[in-house]
Amino acid sequence: MPDLWWKSGIVYEIYPRSFQDSDGDGIGDLNGIRQRLDYLVWLGVDVLWVSPIYPSPMADFGYDVADYCSVDPRFGTIADFEGLVAEAHARGLKVILDFVPSHTSSQHPWFIESRSSRSSAKRDWYIWADAGPDGAPPNNWISNFGGPAWTFDEPTGQYYLHGFLREQPDLNWRNPAVRQAMYAAMRFWLDKGVDGFRVDVMWLMIKDAALRDNPPNPGYKAGEREISRLLDTYTADQPEVQAVVAEMRAVLDAYPARVLIGEIYLPVERLVAYYGKALDGAQLPFNFHLIQVPWTAAAIGELIVDYEGALPEGAWPNWVLGNHDQPRVAARVGSSQARVAAMLLLTLRGTPTLYYGDELGLARVPVPPEAVQDPWEKNEPGLGLGRDPSRTPMQWDASANAGFTTGRPWLPVDPAYATVNVAVLKNDAASLLTLHRSLIALRRQYPALSGGSIRLLSAGPDILGYERREGDARIAVFLNLGVTDEPLPGADQPRDGQVLLSTHADRTGPFSPGSLLRANEGIIFQIGR
Repeated sequence: MPDLWWKSGIVYEIYPRSFQDSDGDGIGDLNGIRQRLDYLVWLGVDVLWVSPIYPSPMADFGYDVADYCSVDPRFGTIADFEGLVAEAHARGLKVILDFVPSHTSSQHPWFIESRSSRSSAKRDWYIWADAGPDGAPPNNWISNFGGPAWTFDEPTGQYYLHGFLREQPDLNWRNPAVRQAMYAAMRFWLDKGVDGFRVDVMWLMIKDAALRDNPPNPGYKAGEREISRLLDTYTADQPEVQAVVAEMRAVLDAYPARVLIGEIYLPVERLVAYYGKALDGAQLPFNFHLIQVPWTAAAIGELIVDYEGALPEGAWPNWVLGNHDQPRVAARVGSSQARVAAMLLLTLRGTPTLYYGDELGLARVPVPPEAVQDPWEKNEPGLGLGRDPSRTPMQWDASANAGFTTGRPWLPVDPAYATVNVAVLKNDAASLLTLHRSLIALRRQYPALSGGSIRLLSAGPDILGYERREGDARIAVFLNLGVTDEPLPGADQPRDGQVLLSTHADRTGPFSPGSLLRANEGIIFQIGR
């Protein structure tokens, strides 16, 4: 059904600074994305999720918003955005925007007015508090990027809260005026034709009203990020946030066929609350657990069972393997297992989200110290937290700068770009890019792979097996997460079948129990054919 496009679709995240530069300034832009729409159609994805494009001082590269209803000149103009949406829609592609409601830039007019005086009409639009008895910050809260979550404002004699950089003051979502202003901003973009929003740090939008200290984390280990010293008892997943999510959903529901996606890093049992009590919350609370789970058959199988079991009745699952904040999948599991990971993502039940460049096998691109851009790495150096290696330019061809820009790219290009690029890999039948395209096409051809039920199948200790079923159609998937060849035992194994696809791109024809699954191989076969 048209209004359920987000169930059958495949989301593709574009980090606009790094996708395609159209004007030679070394920074990707909206017109660059427009130039590459045909590639996305060729790949087979359905939904473009575009990371923030709003005017910003770029302290956190767009996640510090100075105006919610415009486009930063680095990326183009409102007219360029309207053109992107029109051209995407003409190709059957949906467009969703990143929405950043938890905090603004310190240069946003709202915050400038808020800090102008304690009596400012917008003072309560942000979270201000008096110092503690000894002049210290109001409580022990820590910024997600390290250091105190409070900055003292000398002219007004109070501290303001910032869950991230001091240039990113937190909005006070307990204030109805803030809510209405933000919902108006959402309507501005909905009226421009966007098909929905991915809401940044949805689970952090409301803080404890009493500003109580967070308790110590008994599991903290030396060398971990600073914020891990404390439990997030009073700074995350507060009960009142559910009402905010429901209000956001109501804004979108006033428009036909829109989707609300939430960034939420929580355990499964807490994550699923964001669907809402009557499924009136986010249609897709992002499930990041494949990024965090140990890469073993047992751990992933347990995750699938736990997640499916926790879903509220009628809720639609989703899976994510990578994004702009995390090490790339090939960096986490290696290039061989990245092929297996692609087959896993694109054969699980629910909506999958791909991150640009993962389909090429980009891993951790080296960024020398003098080229570091990420404020998180600058705040907490030496911990390996930097996100730059996952945000490097998309690699289109073997020309200068991988075809990304005619200028100097804002981050270095992978030195292997001459052979690892779209132009080369799309003509290689055994490439990871071709595998992604084949998996997406197979998902279209066999509805059981997107909308069918899922049941785990017993197999060897390093093999994850499951059956996808819709009506009489039965498809089995077996993934070898190990480094040795393994036969496929098990009483509940399908007795015969026809191989539809192997991650090795060299296996077709009949398949039966006892057949060998090679190291780092995944296969999909249709049962009983």
